Amino acid sequence: MSEDKATLTDAVHDLLRKAIIEQALKPGMRLPEDTVGEQFGVSRTIVRHALVRLEHEGLVITRRNRGAFVAEPSRDEAQNVFEVRRCLENDVIRLLCERMPRSGYDRLEAHVRQEESVRGKDGPVSIRLAGEFHVLLAELTGNPVLTRYVSEVVLRCSLIMSLYARSHSSDCAVDEHSQIIEAIRAGDAQRAIQIMEHHLGAVAGRAELSAHPDSIQSILSHYGKELAQ
Repeated sequence: MSEDKATLTDAVHDLLRKAIIEQALKPGMRLPEDTVGEQFGVSRTIVRHALVRLEHEGLVITRRNRGAFVAEPSRDEAQNVFEVRRCLENDVIRLLCERMPRSGYDRLEAHVRQEESVRGKDGPVSIRLAGEFHVLLAELTGNPVLTRYVSEVVLRCSLIMSLYARSHSSDCAVDEHSQIIEAIRAGDAQRAIQIMEHHLGAVAGRAELSAHPDSIQSILSHYGKELAQ
Protein backbone atom coordinates (compact mmCIF):
# COMPACT_ATOMS: atom_id res chain seq x y z
CA MET A 1 0.00 0.00 0.00
CA SER A 2 1.33 3.45 -0.91
CA GLU A 3 2.03 6.05 1.76
CA ASP A 4 -0.96 8.16 0.63
CA LYS A 5 -3.31 5.18 0.84
CA ALA A 6 -1.93 4.21 4.24
CA THR A 7 -2.51 7.75 5.51
CA LEU A 8 -6.08 7.76 4.20
CA THR A 9 -6.71 4.33 5.73
CA ASP A 10 -5.44 5.61 9.09
CA ALA A 11 -7.75 8.62 8.86
CA VAL A 12 -10.85 6.59 7.96
CA HIS A 13 -10.03 4.01 10.63
CA ASP A 14 -9.63 6.70 13.30
CA LEU A 15 -12.86 8.47 12.34
CA LEU A 16 -14.91 5.29 12.27
CA ARG A 17 -13.45 4.18 15.60
CA LYS A 18 -14.26 7.56 17.12
CA ALA A 19 -17.84 7.37 15.82
CA ILE A 20 -18.23 3.91 17.36
CA ILE A 21 -16.71 4.84 20.73
CA GLU A 22 -18.78 8.03 20.92
CA GLN A 23 -21.84 5.84 20.23
CA ALA A 24 -22.84 7.66 17.05
CA LEU A 25 -22.49 4.35 15.21
CA LYS A 26 -24.52 1.88 17.26
CA PRO A 27 -23.85 -1.85 17.78
CA GLY A 28 -25.35 -3.84 14.92
CA MET A 29 -25.34 -0.92 12.48
CA ARG A 30 -24.32 -1.87 8.94
CA LEU A 31 -21.26 -0.14 7.46
CA PRO A 32 -21.56 -0.30 3.65
CA GLU A 33 -18.21 0.32 2.00
CA ASP A 34 -19.69 2.52 -0.71
CA THR A 35 -21.61 4.71 1.75
CA VAL A 36 -18.62 5.15 4.04
CA GLY A 37 -16.40 5.89 1.05
CA GLU A 38 -18.81 8.52 -0.28
CA GLN A 39 -19.00 10.29 3.08
CA PHE A 40 -15.23 10.42 3.51
CA GLY A 41 -14.38 10.92 -0.16
CA VAL A 42 -12.24 7.80 -0.41
CA SER A 43 -12.32 4.56 -2.38
CA ARG A 44 -13.99 1.36 -1.24
CA THR A 45 -10.52 -0.20 -1.05
CA ILE A 46 -9.46 2.35 1.57
CA VAL A 47 -12.66 1.73 3.52
CA ARG A 48 -12.16 -2.04 3.32
CA HIS A 49 -8.66 -1.78 4.80
CA ALA A 50 -9.97 0.44 7.62
CA LEU A 51 -12.79 -2.00 8.38
CA VAL A 52 -10.34 -4.91 8.55
CA ARG A 53 -8.34 -3.04 11.18
CA LEU A 54 -11.47 -2.31 13.17
CA GLU A 55 -12.40 -5.98 12.94
CA HIS A 56 -9.03 -6.92 14.42
CA GLU A 57 -9.77 -4.54 17.30
CA GLY A 58 -13.09 -6.23 17.96
CA LEU A 59 -15.17 -3.20 16.99
CA VAL A 60 -16.49 -4.49 13.65
CA ILE A 61 -17.61 -7.90 12.43
CA THR A 62 -17.94 -9.08 8.82
CA ARG A 63 -20.87 -11.29 7.89
CA ARG A 64 -20.60 -13.40 4.77
CA ASN A 65 -22.44 -11.90 1.82
CA ARG A 66 -23.77 -9.09 4.03
CA GLY A 67 -20.76 -6.88 4.68
CA ALA A 68 -19.42 -5.15 7.79
CA PHE A 69 -21.36 -4.26 10.93
CA VAL A 70 -20.55 -2.60 14.22
CA ALA A 71 -19.90 -5.50 16.60
CA GLU A 72 -22.45 -6.63 19.17
CA PRO A 73 -20.52 -8.39 21.97
CA SER A 74 -22.45 -11.04 23.88
CA ARG A 75 -22.86 -10.73 27.65
CA ASP A 76 -20.45 -13.62 28.19
CA GLU A 77 -17.84 -11.94 26.01
CA ALA A 78 -18.42 -8.66 27.86
CA GLN A 79 -17.77 -10.30 31.23
CA ASN A 80 -14.59 -11.88 29.88
CA VAL A 81 -13.37 -8.54 28.53
CA PHE A 82 -13.89 -6.80 31.88
CA GLU A 83 -12.04 -9.59 33.69
CA VAL A 84 -9.05 -9.22 31.38
CA ARG A 85 -9.16 -5.43 31.66
CA ARG A 86 -8.95 -5.54 35.46
CA CYS A 87 -5.89 -7.81 35.32
CA LEU A 88 -4.12 -5.66 32.72
CA GLU A 89 -4.81 -2.35 34.43
CA ASN A 90 -3.60 -3.62 37.79
CA ASP A 91 -0.29 -4.49 36.14
CA VAL A 92 -0.18 -1.03 34.56
CA ILE A 93 -0.45 0.55 38.00
CA ARG A 94 2.28 -1.65 39.48
CA LEU A 95 4.64 -0.69 36.67
CA LEU A 96 3.86 3.03 36.93
CA CYS A 97 4.56 3.02 40.66
CA GLU A 98 8.03 1.75 39.76
CA ARG A 99 8.82 3.81 36.66
CA MET A 100 6.59 6.76 35.89
CA PRO A 101 8.34 8.92 33.24
CA ARG A 102 9.27 12.47 34.18
CA SER A 103 6.47 14.07 32.16
CA GLY A 104 3.90 11.44 33.11
CA TYR A 105 2.06 13.30 35.84
CA ASP A 106 1.81 16.45 33.73
CA ARG A 107 0.27 14.47 30.87
CA LEU A 108 -2.19 12.68 33.15
CA GLU A 109 -3.26 15.87 34.89
CA ALA A 110 -3.70 17.66 31.55
CA HIS A 111 -5.94 14.82 30.42
CA VAL A 112 -8.04 15.02 33.59
CA ARG A 113 -8.47 18.77 33.02
CA GLN A 114 -9.74 17.95 29.55
CA GLU A 115 -12.22 15.49 31.09
CA GLU A 116 -13.30 18.16 33.57
CA SER A 117 -13.95 20.63 30.75
CA VAL A 118 -16.65 18.41 29.21
CA ARG A 119 -18.09 16.96 32.42
CA GLY A 120 -21.88 17.07 32.24
CA LYS A 121 -21.80 18.74 28.82
CA ASP A 122 -20.99 16.09 26.25
CA GLY A 123 -21.65 12.47 27.23
CA PRO A 124 -20.13 10.78 24.16
CA VAL A 125 -16.91 12.80 24.40
CA SER A 126 -16.74 12.11 28.14
CA ILE A 127 -16.95 8.38 27.43
CA ARG A 128 -14.18 8.60 24.84
CA LEU A 129 -11.91 10.68 27.08
CA ALA A 130 -12.48 8.34 30.02
CA GLY A 131 -11.24 5.44 27.93
CA GLU A 132 -8.29 7.43 26.62
CA PHE A 133 -7.17 8.11 30.21
CA HIS A 134 -6.67 4.38 30.75
CA VAL A 135 -4.81 4.01 27.45
CA LEU A 136 -2.54 6.91 28.46
CA LEU A 137 -1.74 5.14 31.73
CA ALA A 138 -0.65 2.10 29.73
CA GLU A 139 1.41 4.20 27.30
CA LEU A 140 3.32 5.72 30.22
CA THR A 141 4.62 2.27 31.24
CA GLY A 142 6.76 2.32 28.10
CA ASN A 143 5.61 -1.20 27.23
CA PRO A 144 4.10 -1.17 23.72
CA VAL A 145 2.71 -4.71 24.01
CA LEU A 146 0.86 -3.91 27.22
CA THR A 147 -0.36 -0.66 25.69
CA ARG A 148 -1.76 -2.48 22.66
CA TYR A 149 -3.65 -4.97 24.81
CA VAL A 150 -5.04 -2.29 27.14
CA SER A 151 -6.09 -0.17 24.17
CA GLU A 152 -7.97 -3.10 22.66
CA VAL A 153 -9.89 -4.00 25.82
CA VAL A 154 -10.69 -0.35 26.57
CA LEU A 155 -12.13 0.06 23.06
CA ARG A 156 -14.18 -3.10 23.43
CA CYS A 157 -15.42 -1.99 26.85
CA SER A 158 -16.60 1.28 25.32
CA LEU A 159 -18.54 -0.70 22.72
CA ILE A 160 -19.94 -2.96 25.44
CA MET A 161 -21.10 0.05 27.43
CA SER A 162 -22.91 1.49 24.42
CA LEU A 163 -24.78 -1.81 24.09
CA TYR A 164 -25.54 -2.72 27.69
CA ALA A 165 -25.01 0.31 29.95
CA ARG A 166 -28.00 1.72 31.78
CA SER A 167 -26.38 5.13 32.14
CA HIS A 168 -23.09 6.96 32.11
CA SER A 169 -21.83 9.39 34.72
CA SER A 170 -18.56 11.21 34.19
CA ASP A 171 -18.55 12.63 37.71
CA CYS A 172 -17.15 9.66 39.59
CA ALA A 173 -14.91 8.72 36.66
CA VAL A 174 -13.01 12.01 36.66
CA ASP A 175 -12.73 12.11 40.47
CA GLU A 176 -11.39 8.55 40.60
CA HIS A 177 -8.94 9.28 37.79
CA SER A 178 -7.50 12.05 39.95
CA GLN A 179 -7.36 9.73 42.97
CA ILE A 180 -5.51 7.09 40.92
CA ILE A 181 -2.91 9.68 39.85
CA GLU A 182 -2.31 10.77 43.45
CA ALA A 183 -1.97 7.18 44.69
CA ILE A 184 0.58 6.41 41.99
CA ARG A 185 2.44 9.64 42.81
CA ALA A 186 2.63 8.48 46.42
CA GLY A 187 3.97 5.12 45.28
CA ASP A 188 1.01 3.39 46.92
CA ALA A 189 0.28 0.63 44.42
CA GLN A 190 -2.17 -1.11 46.73
CA ARG A 191 -4.25 2.04 47.16
CA ALA A 192 -4.16 2.83 43.44
CA ILE A 193 -5.25 -0.72 42.58
CA GLN A 194 -8.09 -0.53 45.11
CA ILE A 195 -9.35 2.66 43.48
CA MET A 196 -8.99 1.15 40.02
CA GLU A 197 -10.87 -2.00 41.08
CA HIS A 198 -13.71 0.11 42.45
CA HIS A 199 -13.64 2.32 39.37
CA LEU A 200 -13.82 -0.54 36.87
CA GLY A 201 -16.37 -2.35 39.02
CA ALA A 202 -18.62 0.71 38.86
CA VAL A 203 -18.22 0.85 35.07
CA ALA A 204 -19.12 -2.82 34.71
CA GLY A 205 -21.97 -2.36 37.19
CA ARG A 206 -23.65 0.14 34.88
CA ALA A 207 -23.91 -2.59 32.26
CA GLU A 208 -26.58 -5.27 32.41
CA LEU A 209 -24.15 -8.13 31.86
CA SER A 210 -26.38 -10.73 33.45
CA ALA A 211 -29.50 -11.64 31.54
CA HIS A 212 -32.65 -10.91 33.51
CA PRO A 213 -35.60 -12.22 31.53
CA ASP A 214 -38.78 -10.34 32.32
CA SER A 215 -41.39 -12.31 34.21
CA ILE A 216 -45.12 -12.00 33.64
CA GLN A 217 -45.30 -10.32 37.04
CA SER A 218 -42.72 -7.64 36.22
CA ILE A 219 -44.29 -6.95 32.83
CA LEU A 220 -47.86 -6.61 34.13
CA SER A 221 -46.99 -4.75 37.33
CA HIS A 222 -46.54 -1.57 35.29
CA TYR A 223 -50.01 -1.93 33.77
CA GLY A 224 -51.49 -2.87 37.12
CA LYS A 225 -50.59 0.57 38.42
CA GLU A 226 -52.84 2.12 35.77
CA LEU A 227 -55.76 -0.05 36.93
CA ALA A 228 -55.25 1.11 40.50
CA GLN A 229 -55.51 4.78 39.55
